[in-house]
Amino acid sequence: MYDSSAMPDLLTVRTRALAIAYEAHGRPDGIPVVLLHGFPDDVRAFDGVAPPLAAAGCRVLVPYLRGYGPTRFLDAGEPRMAQQGALGQDVLDFMDALGLASAALAGYDWGGRGACIAAILAPERVRALVTIGGYNVQNPEAAGKTPASVAQERAYWYHWYFHTERGRAGLERNRRELSKLLWREWSPTWKFDDAEFDRTAPSFDNPDFVPIVIHSYRVRYGNAPSDPRLESIERRLASRPPITVPSIILHGGDDGVSLSRGVGRDAALFPPGTEERVIPGVGHFMPRENPPAVVDAVRKVLR
Repeated sequence: MYDSSAMPDLLTVRTRALAIAYEAHGRPDGIPVVLLHGFPDDVRAFDGVAPPLAAAGCRVLVPYLRGYGPTRFLDAGEPRMAQQGALGQDVLDFMDALGLASAALAGYDWGGRGACIAAILAPERVRALVTIGGYNVQNPEAAGKTPASVAQERAYWYHWYFHTERGRAGLERNRRELSKLLWREWSPTWKFDDAEFDRTAPSFDNPDFVPIVIHSYRVRYGNAPSDPRLESIERRLASRPPITVPSIILHGGDDGVSLSRGVGRDAALFPPGTEERVIPGVGHFMPRENPPAVVDAVRKVLR
């Protein structure tokens, strides 16, 4: 019997570039499920998701992404880059380090992007996918040239802020205040308290947090260099290849980041019959706001 009240141990595994900190729940012989958080967040996002999945017999693994919490780069000289190919490769490297032949993946925001990319790069290793926000693969060519709606551009104010040196300095100085503001704007109907935010805020003190965030938002518009080691992956992703693994797509009905829910928009990029759900009353941080919606989707896609 899984004790959902027990605090998970903080574990670490080494990949080529990172010492990835993670938490583990459930039986070691359960179906592996990797839960991937977004920006600005950490593993606490899944505190309401991991225990029910573990109780259902899964082996639940929740890593801190590069630049967050106790995860660290192994080499001080390694470029602090966070382009989308790096996020996807980190997922596969994490699985390699743990000896996982395959796993189910679920994530949102940066974590959802990493999950989608891992499913594209190695579909034989992704048993199932729950992607919050749909097809999260970026198209840098289009992003750099094609404006979105005026309302969407306004919602992306932090993108443009991070493109300036003033924005870099502002994130460095005000990382907690800025992150809390984004929580409020992105999930306008979610009434989190200071205690919940304060449990996650120390993850933003990671020494790599600021350079990783800045690179992530600049590189997607072509305003920062890409890691040449990931060039072949980025070329492949630029063609917007379809996801072929069993999937469920979730959208927050009140998501303040993606103003278009996008229902049906990405249908051709997923297997025929892929279920797509809009969860009413939920903003951007779905695992925190409505954990049962994520648990139900993972359990259903694993059947």
